Amino acid sequence: MSQSSNLQDQLKNLTPQKEFFIGIDSDGCVFDTMEIKQKECFCPNFIKFYNLQRVSKYARETWEFVNLYSKTRGVNRFKALLEAVSLLGERQEVKARKAAMPDMSALAEWVAKETKLGNPALGSYAAQVNDPRIDLALEWSKKVNHDIAELVFGINPFPLVEESLEKLTAKADAIVVSQTPVEALTREWEENGIDKYVHMIAGQEYGTKTEHLALSAKGRYPDNKILMIGDAPGDYKAARSNGVLFFPVNPGHEEESWDRFYNEALDRFFEGTYQGDYEKALIEEFDSYLPEKPSW
Repeated sequence: MSQSSNLQDQLKNLTPQKEFFIGIDSDGCVFDTMEIKQKECFCPNFIKFYNLQRVSKYARETWEFVNLYSKTRGVNRFKALLEAVSLLGERQEVKARKAAMPDMSALAEWVAKETKLGNPALGSYAAQVNDPRIDLALEWSKKVNHDIAELVFGINPFPLVEESLEKLTAKADAIVVSQTPVEALTREWEENGIDKYVHMIAGQEYGTKTEHLALSAKGRYPDNKILMIGDAPGDYKAARSNGVLFFPVNPGHEEESWDRFYNEALDRFFEGTYQGDYEKALIEEFDSYLPEKPSW
């Protein structure tokens, strides 16, 4: 049995202990780590590994749009890599500088057929296919992880996150639902002493966020007693794909969002008055923060 199958079995084997279930994203939702990871770890290596020095200004702008300032915010790193190269290659400034875009077809093929989009699965695939384009993506991803481990530490959760976690454990089982590698997630949650509030920390190695919710909660709790908390459209999609509720942590307004969750939304969720007009209004507000298309 593969490692990924074992990990997904761990999600399946979670036993409901409380009446409610809450899945919680981490980067940009619990921790203010999105900017430092994307700008200081992901993007410099994107430029370095894919030889984008000639158009570094536009590569950076494109990378940040894909990963921070658009509706693809929070997307898996390999999907982000494909989207950033695609968008960058379409830019007139890049064409004018005759910058060659890397061939991403091999990575696109892997992403299309794999759901556990992490280094372990890509490493296994790299050993099978012996393709330098796959090897490069894996080396890029490993270097990103190395830089994150060196640079990203000492970052506290947003205000009222820990209080919210403590409050929700009275009636809800909770797990981390993320596309960040498990090693980084575990380090960040343990460093801040908040891992005690969740039953499991599920990262990219466990599959997609949609799969995390489906395997751990769907069918074990009523749909209106399952809630996903996240800061990106992918979190909303994971909730809706499973027919469960969503609470948005609005990018750039995280503190207000957690204040709302702690003082209002969580109580409504437990009381059964969250679903409907209240949730709809929150999602409409959330949707207004991130554009779909770039301004260039």
